Amino acid sequence: MGKVYADIAVTNGDDEVLSARSMLGPEDVRSVNLAQVLVDTGATLLSLPKDLIERLGLRLGDEVTVQTATGTTVARRFRNAVLTVEGRTGTFDCLELPGGTSPLLGVVPMETLGLVPDIHAERLRLLPEKGDDTYLTIL
Repeated sequence: MGKVYADIAVTNGDDEVLSARSMLGPEDVRSVNLAQVLVDTGATLLSLPKDLIERLGLRLGDEVTVQTATGTTVARRFRNAVLTVEGRTGTFDCLELPGGTSPLLGVVPMETLGLVPDIHAERLRLLPEKGDDTYLTIL
């Protein structure tokens, strides 16, 4: 089975708000571009290593219980990570991974942004936002 990777950008949403209010210069908005992030359909949220979260200055939300391949543990959840993938942008929580580990793109951001992993092409596929086939629904 193939793996799917995506290039993503993550920005501190709190910094964006301060910049929009002219309380922080645009050059001071913390943001990173990450190449070849593993698309993980077994992960719920965006997951970033501790050192990257610190570099972005993301705001701590709370601690949550998470299931991992090795069992149940507690992880810190951070708020207001602005994620851009394939030209689509949304604001999400992210979970902290140990420093030095690789970021993971989970299913909640993918579903919210209308992205589907295409295993055969080894890339993300954009679902339509407009027309009768839109992925956005209100039921």
